[in-house]
Amino acid sequence: MANVINTSLLPFLILMSIFVSNIVSTSAGSTTTTYNVVSLGAKADGRTDSSRAFLSAWSSACASNAAATVFVPKGSYLLRNVVFSGQCKNLVTFQIEGATLVAPSDYGTDSWITFERVSGVTILGGTLDGHGAGLWACKNAGKGCPSGATSLEIANSREILISGLTSTNSQMFHIVIHDCQNVKVQGVQVTAPGNSPNTDGIHVAGSSGVTISRATIKTGDDCISIGPGTSNLWIENIGCGPGHGISIGSLGKENNEQGVQNVTVKTVVFSGTENGVRIKTWARSSRGFVRGVLFEDATMNNARNPIIIDQQYCPHDGDCPNQSSGVKISDVTYRNIKGSSASEIAMNFDCSHTNPCSNIVLDNVDLTYENKVATASCKSADGSATGLVQPASCLA
Repeated sequence: MANVINTSLLPFLILMSIFVSNIVSTSAGSTTTTYNVVSLGAKADGRTDSSRAFLSAWSSACASNAAATVFVPKGSYLLRNVVFSGQCKNLVTFQIEGATLVAPSDYGTDSWITFERVSGVTILGGTLDGHGAGLWACKNAGKGCPSGATSLEIANSREILISGLTSTNSQMFHIVIHDCQNVKVQGVQVTAPGNSPNTDGIHVAGSSGVTISRATIKTGDDCISIGPGTSNLWIENIGCGPGHGISIGSLGKENNEQGVQNVTVKTVVFSGTENGVRIKTWARSSRGFVRGVLFEDATMNNARNPIIIDQQYCPHDGDCPNQSSGVKISDVTYRNIKGSSASEIAMNFDCSHTNPCSNIVLDNVDLTYENKVATASCKSADGSATGLVQPASCLA
């Protein structure tokens, strides 16, 4: 006998379906409320704008007295510019494991996905597809193009975890963390072609207590860039390349700029990168500084500039006529740095002649160029060397 459904029960069944999607579960005394974006109208076809459904799920989760989860089922979801903000009543988890969020090709100059003024938010898994190829082609052709958008921005927030996220083909920066406290980024993957312009993997500025670990970053600009006002930053277990390496800077573009201090970068493999570990400042007046930096246990695989301090940065000569950098660089240690350089000068300390670098420490550095000992270059750089250091130190 064929199954027969009582049509009078359909409204009840629909309500029950939504209720099951927004289930309340209890485990070990904790309660979590889950809001399924599909139940709220999202379409997993990669074409239908699902922004309203995502914002509705966030609004409900943020207002929940219990810890809440925004759940994104497997599929592809088109999102326009969205901002998730507010002082939520409890912890919120954004679970997008197995799903792909797709950006429109015309989202221009603002950030695509923003979490702003939030606390206690976890972002788990999933893929962000920035669809940046069209903008890169425009820029590479020298046409009048928008600057592009950051894929994921975390702003003015604290106690944030980003885990297992993949970001691909962002128009501009992939992940930006600014004016935040206590952000943990772990197990992320960032991919964009080596010739994609301005596609920094992770950019940190104005933030304290940020940790980045177990990340694989392949992009067209800095794998990780560190901007003004950053302190107590820990970076560990990173695969970088292609890209421009890990950079502190550029700094010193503005006169009253905040400094960078207490930065640790360790256990990084650089493969075919433009730079390895770099500090870069504008050649102009500034009150900024860089101090208390440790680069440790790095492997260079044919990196063009494995160790570099560049205080002569001036992309347009008119920006800094006859000036030198005011950024003071001190207390920087390079420990257990090994591998191969793609250029003969493997260590290049080009410091400000009016504000020389001080207390630069080389501790067990072994870099080669074409299976031979490389060379080092120093300008206005003071420091010391200990252990095996090749090329030989040129520090004053």
